[in-house]
Amino acid sequence: MAIPSAATTLSSVNISPSATVDLDATYRKIAWRIMPFLMLCYVVAYLDRVNVGFAKLDMMRSFTDFNPGTAEAVYGLGAGLFFVGYFLFEIPSNLILHRVGAKLWIARIMITWGLISGAFAWVDNRYAFYAMRFLLGAAEAGFYPGVILYLTYWFPSHRRAKMVAVFMAAIPVSGIFGNPLSGWIMKALENTHGWAGWQWMFMIEAVPAVLVGIAVIFYLDNGIRKARWLSEEEKVLIEKDIALHQAPPESHTSGEAVRAVFRSGFVWLCCAIYFCFVMGQYAITFWLPTLVKASGISDKLMIGVYAAIPNILTVIVMILVGRSADRMQERRWHLVVPAMVGAVGFSAAAAIGASNPMLGIIALSFAAAGAITCAPLFWSLPTALMSGTVAAAGIALINSVGNLAGYASPNLIGMLSDATGNTEVAMYVIALSLVIGSALVLTTPADKVNR
Repeated sequence: MAIPSAATTLSSVNISPSATVDLDATYRKIAWRIMPFLMLCYVVAYLDRVNVGFAKLDMMRSFTDFNPGTAEAVYGLGAGLFFVGYFLFEIPSNLILHRVGAKLWIARIMITWGLISGAFAWVDNRYAFYAMRFLLGAAEAGFYPGVILYLTYWFPSHRRAKMVAVFMAAIPVSGIFGNPLSGWIMKALENTHGWAGWQWMFMIEAVPAVLVGIAVIFYLDNGIRKARWLSEEEKVLIEKDIALHQAPPESHTSGEAVRAVFRSGFVWLCCAIYFCFVMGQYAITFWLPTLVKASGISDKLMIGVYAAIPNILTVIVMILVGRSADRMQERRWHLVVPAMVGAVGFSAAAAIGASNPMLGIIALSFAAAGAITCAPLFWSLPTALMSGTVAAAGIALINSVGNLAGYASPNLIGMLSDATGNTEVAMYVIALSLVIGSALVLTTPADKVNR
């Protein structure tokens, strides 16, 4: 069973030129309604996913089975086990979301991961650390691909890159605010009421996930038809525009959709591309505080402040590149160029970071901006060719396989760091991964993805 062609069968659907202004205004209305809230959800998600990078600075030493000779590898394995749970539960979670609706399932995901993240405050050995990271990944499975799928309900392909970029700007935004916040909590609350600073950090930063998860139930709508804040005229206009630009609707059952995506060469190509890019993304996500510390910064609060700098540049670059990709309706080179910039940034950070901290921070800024910008642009490739249940299964498969790099990347960096005594070799390997991903992007069919 093949993935549906992107060619539309809805040529009879027309949107008059006189409706163009109203169409743009309606999309702006939708964007302002749902994008800030989705971005808030992802900021909270990412904060709970990656604050372990700050906890690492002290958490490992408090374990009852701590061994300084294997600390980096223990952390790398624990950080990566998140993605094993994520991988195993990703496809079923996304299919459930497609069936029961976004708001109930996203709320379930957020409340569950908030409770598990808070429970990290009681972790006191490596095996508990491993288990909790796996459970956190299982709890969060389906959130990110679910939102990507959710955006296909509201925006056509030629408007989606910018929206995905806005959503994924939550990654660097969580770093801008989360890194200094995590550093401050760990420093200010150290030994308060007998708890270490990292324990307070996990407990405090888990609360927003639960609260925002509850808010999802009351705020999000499952689709255009359910949106009481849109008029009937606006609903019809948007529905026709989305139908005009998406792949033909299909009626696969969940089982048929899963079999279709597993047999698709294009889907597996997308898996490989995304894996390469996620290697770079999570090198920044899980190791940025450590890389900043390695550049000569020792104070926890200042590590947080300096770690925010690459994220500020990343927000700007993501929005500008996403806007450019939609305006030019070009996807491939808008992926290749940021990936190559990221590769140069990682290589430069490895070459000069330890000898010149400020130049190292600048290099890491380019590495972060390049590597993280790839993700939102990437999703315009598979979503251009899939819709409905196939899209739900395909997005989940690509995201779950690609996110296995979240297991590989921290493990690789941890093992290479323990073996060599520094992070230089690991950063060169991450740079090579981005180069390979760029080469694979250029093998995708330009006439089908540049829509």
